Amino acid sequence: MLVADDSAVYRRLVEQALSSSEFLVLLAKSGLEAVKLFKEHHPQIVITDWVMPDITGIDLCRRIRASTEDPYTYVIILTSVSEKENVVEGLAAGADDYLTKPFDANELLARVGVGRRIIGLQQQVEAKNRLLEELAHTDALTGLPNRRALEDWASRQMSGAIRHGFSVWVALADLDLFKGVNDSFGHEAGDTVLKKFAEVLRNNTRRSNMCGRIGGEEFVFILTHVNAEQARIAADRIRQKFQEQTFQFGDQSLTVTVSIGVAGFGGECRPDFNGILRRADKALYSAKNGGRNRVEMDR
Repeated sequence: MLVADDSAVYRRLVEQALSSSEFLVLLAKSGLEAVKLFKEHHPQIVITDWVMPDITGIDLCRRIRASTEDPYTYVIILTSVSEKENVVEGLAAGADDYLTKPFDANELLARVGVGRRIIGLQQQVEAKNRLLEELAHTDALTGLPNRRALEDWASRQMSGAIRHGFSVWVALADLDLFKGVNDSFGHEAGDTVLKKFAEVLRNNTRRSNMCGRIGGEEFVFILTHVNAEQARIAADRIRQKFQEQTFQFGDQSLTVTVSIGVAGFGGECRPDFNGILRRADKALYSAKNGGRNRVEMDR
């Protein structure tokens, strides 16, 4: 909590009133010092005097509200002026509450308690929003990024590729004869196969690259800063690793293979992720027609 007041007496009174609270109290002797402390510590609650010699509590409040990237801060203004128009000005500047000097210590604690509850609710909302954002970008079955997340990430990489001229390769992988797994062993078995391929894909994708599931038995992984041969080797390594997996369903064991089509962008023209993906799909079609369980490059 940050307390800003140019009066040593009132700083001491506020500090004493808050002595029983669980907050670490930072004290500022001026508005500019309060701005500095706010930028350094991002306090959850600010209690500021209205009138200070350099910048007013209203100006401080406006500066706090201008910091939209920071977590929400609850602002209480202390004022010796109780006229309605001044109170309205303070609230319009972004203050959450006000208290008239001289104040009652218990009332100050009560208003701080309101601020704590508001901050707590705000934190819950932010946590839920982060979870919803994560869920919106995640495939529920495999835990991999979904198509939306892949497109967002690829868009940023394409922009970087244009500026700096590095390569981007998109590999589209499709499990071979996957419908037969579902038909013969059930969808639960099919889900097991999908999750295993996701695990293989995740374990063989560098942290600087990206992989995800775009639907059904189709997966995408994106590689940057490699040439065509390196992209082919990376795709073939994933193909081989998955082929080595053995699945046991009842008294039957099974291996499943994957076909992969790869297309790329070399930094020479404006790229389009979906356009590259369509080219990778054509290469994948060639891999399927060529006998499956293979990697084909779009040239």
